[in-house]
Amino acid sequence: MAADEKTQAKVEQAKGKVKETAGRTVGNERMTAEGRADQAKGDARQAKEKTKDAFKH
Repeated sequence: MAADEKTQAKVEQAKGKVKETAGRTVGNERMTAEGRADQAKGDARQAKEKTKDAFKH
């Protein structure tokens, strides 16, 4: 389960980075903002998983 969450976090971060870059390329501020939001969700999920791992040991 934890591996799935970590993978999902990485996917969200990558998807956000691609969306942000595409938004900048075409000059679409909304897409750029959505990309940043996706990255933030991935970062939050990753931080949650790291915290859970820290308390397991």
